Amino acid sequence: MRLAPLREKFFVAMSHNRVFLLILLLSLPAACAKSPVTNPSTSANEPPQIASVDVVEATPSETTLTRGESTDAIVPIKITHGYHVNANPPSFPYLKPLEIQVPSAEGISVESITYPDPLTRKVSFSPDQPLAVYEGEATVKVRLRADKSATPGKHNLSARLRVQACDDKVCYAPGEENLIVPVTVK
Repeated sequence: MRLAPLREKFFVAMSHNRVFLLILLLSLPAACAKSPVTNPSTSANEPPQIASVDVVEATPSETTLTRGESTDAIVPIKITHGYHVNANPPSFPYLKPLEIQVPSAEGISVESITYPDPLTRKVSFSPDQPLAVYEGEATVKVRLRADKSATPGKHNLSARLRVQACDDKVCYAPGEENLIVPVTVK
């Protein structure tokens, strides 16, 4: 009679051990997984996640335009130190150039866009051919024309800046930023 209670305790203990073992086995993959945020050796080898528009600042200057005439709207571009953007035109067809688009609106149209002369830089991912780039500060000129029928007063032209930022090792995903080009028509 004494064996029955011992067998019962044995089987109860074994069933608890199985549950514990099952929980242990299920939690093992999570315990062994490496977290990219907390592992300094992987984050040090991976490039930082950069948004191209975050390292470029474009601030169009206010422009005065006489009806029936043309003038340049100046768009200064500042590029964060340590980065460059692809020139327009870029060195390779797969690289995205710095580009400003200003659609016609309110009797104001774009006659031309003049991009600055690029710098040439050798980078590790293109050791045989230097790249045409902008870095530091660059100025883009947007030649605007006001029709004789353009309404006098202040206008805010919507514009779009497209850019691909790079450092010496990698180019980041291209990005777009909306801009406002302030124009006063007289």
